[in-house]
Amino acid sequence: MARVKYILFFFLLFKTLLPFAQNPEEIEIMRDNWGVPHIYAPTDPQVAYGLAWAHAEDDFSTIQLTLLGAKQMLGRHLGKEGATVDYVVGLLRCEEIVETNLSKVSPEFMAIVEGYAAGINSYAKNHPDELFLKNAFPVTVKDIFKAYVLQLAVMDGADKVIKALFENEIPNTTQTGTGSNAIAISRDRTDDEYTYLAVNSHQPLEGPAAWYEAHLVSDEGWNMLGGLFPGGPVVFHGTNENLGWAHTVNYPDKIDVFELEINPSDKNLYKVDNEWVRLQSKKIKLKVKVLFGLKLGISKKAYHSIYGPVVKNDSGVFAFHMGVFDEIRAIEQWYEMNKATNLEEFKTIISDIRIPSFNIVYADRESNIFYVSNGLLPLRNSSFDWSTTLPGNSSKTKPVEYHSFKDLPQITNPNSGYLFNMNNAPFHATYEDENISFEDYDPTMGFVIRENNRSTRMKELMNMHSDKISWEVFKNIKYDAQLPDSLVYKIDINPIFHLTDIQPKKANDVLKIIQSWDRIAFAEKIGPAHLLLTYKYLEDKKIESPSKADFTNALSYTYDYLTEHFNRVNIKLGEYQKLVRGNKELPLDGIPDVITAMYNQPYKDGMVKGKTGESYIMMIRYPEEGLPIVETINVYGASNRSNSPHYNDQMDLFVERELKKMTLDIEEVRKNAKRVYHPK
Repeated sequence: MARVKYILFFFLLFKTLLPFAQNPEEIEIMRDNWGVPHIYAPTDPQVAYGLAWAHAEDDFSTIQLTLLGAKQMLGRHLGKEGATVDYVVGLLRCEEIVETNLSKVSPEFMAIVEGYAAGINSYAKNHPDELFLKNAFPVTVKDIFKAYVLQLAVMDGADKVIKALFENEIPNTTQTGTGSNAIAISRDRTDDEYTYLAVNSHQPLEGPAAWYEAHLVSDEGWNMLGGLFPGGPVVFHGTNENLGWAHTVNYPDKIDVFELEINPSDKNLYKVDNEWVRLQSKKIKLKVKVLFGLKLGISKKAYHSIYGPVVKNDSGVFAFHMGVFDEIRAIEQWYEMNKATNLEEFKTIISDIRIPSFNIVYADRESNIFYVSNGLLPLRNSSFDWSTTLPGNSSKTKPVEYHSFKDLPQITNPNSGYLFNMNNAPFHATYEDENISFEDYDPTMGFVIRENNRSTRMKELMNMHSDKISWEVFKNIKYDAQLPDSLVYKIDINPIFHLTDIQPKKANDVLKIIQSWDRIAFAEKIGPAHLLLTYKYLEDKKIESPSKADFTNALSYTYDYLTEHFNRVNIKLGEYQKLVRGNKELPLDGIPDVITAMYNQPYKDGMVKGKTGESYIMMIRYPEEGLPIVETINVYGASNRSNSPHYNDQMDLFVERELKKMTLDIEEVRKNAKRVYHPK
């Protein structure tokens, strides 16, 4: 019977895939003025095929890097750095996780992933000169799922835990990030009676976790516009005709670390419930690119326990566990969310928690707004301290079941008419009297209760706008770049605004600039660059509670730095911080943890350039009837190919805080498209 079901499954899958296999001319890729792909096809698998092709046209390099990692072939292309990723894929047992859980994926969604894989493989076959490794293709459905097991594990902190353990440190599983924003306003709070949604996650500006914008349309009810990552067959957040949502990273306790009790006579035996259990081990074969294209074959052991992957170091033997090890259907859940039509249906879709983390802030045409701090969080024995490393010698600490959806912090349609999350605690998501309470939730979930500068500022802004909010005010809130009165940074920088009698004079000159600054981090402002440089000095010196002497040294450093590189002290942020791509270099807003946040990296001549932060922005208005009104911007453009006109054509709009108009009306797209073609 099982064999019959297996054959039937693949027969149905093959039947579903026939249309795009035989009729690529049915798939339309429509490029708008900005080069954004709008993909139409009769069936959803065909749309996925078209998405793969269009995305490969724009960024085949990054898609290849994502898939090479999943196939444990990155070392053959990147050398030692890539081999590290290959080893992590083996350590996490991504292949085994996919093998174990693949049967849970519905045939309908399997067809979507097959369609995507077929599109990538077809592009690779037709563009052999672009391949990093000739034998990396074709890719399979399993490769795509493995890529997302790895990516979601990394986004939930696996890389930081592994790095800490290999560096002989006890990992801190409390995760911190660079920030994202999501804001929903109900129709009762807007002066034009639209429901508003701001989709504004802060991601790397380039690379495997940078946003790609696409519009996906089929005759089977798929009409979704938004952002996805390289290798993604669906939109991860954005809007359809009826509803939309934004993700931000959340910080419950997503990772449990266990210290194993090792047998003194056999380092590969560990104790569980008074019995010795042997560590599972396997050799991970790695091929590493060295010189002149030569590849060196090496192998490294990886261990596994009942708790999860194992790392041995000088302090002991440690295992760790995360929800992503038990669930591979996150991308299937995103696909179903893409096609949801109302709040009830949306909640039903997300209620079985296949996406392992992320806040969700939702809005729709019916004026519903909703927030949940989503996560696959184990039901934990409260007799243990889950905030630290756990004993790995008892089955009582082994994750078995997970909290249900109803256990998660969430709010629907508060009377205040607004919801937000800026990576802050889920217990501060709306007007204070309507917030949920930390005490009402299982403390072993480990939800953070801290606030940050962005959430503090957001509360200030909503208190300032207690009446109806206009669309312009909403956009100004989203683009707000002002620090709150009291700052919440890792280093306590607050005293700098109250210091007096600083010597030498050069330190006092910088101090006066910082103290006279209005705390708005726009490119044209004088003061943000000075605070950034002063903070960087304290950060490099690992000074978390600076004394007056520490501030004096930091301010002196800032003076010396500016006079060395800019020949003066009185510079604007945009002279120091740039948005750079190709031959285009523009002044750039933002500092860490303002609402319009930006994190930078060294550039040249003493300048820095944007690295992570404001990137893909989507602003949506939902009417009661008709399609949503959508405006978006992507930090650089639709293509990562330097010879494309869309490589950096959105940069000017981006730095001017302007958006481009988009539509979900595929006929309007077709009528105005600059190019319409088929993926062949």
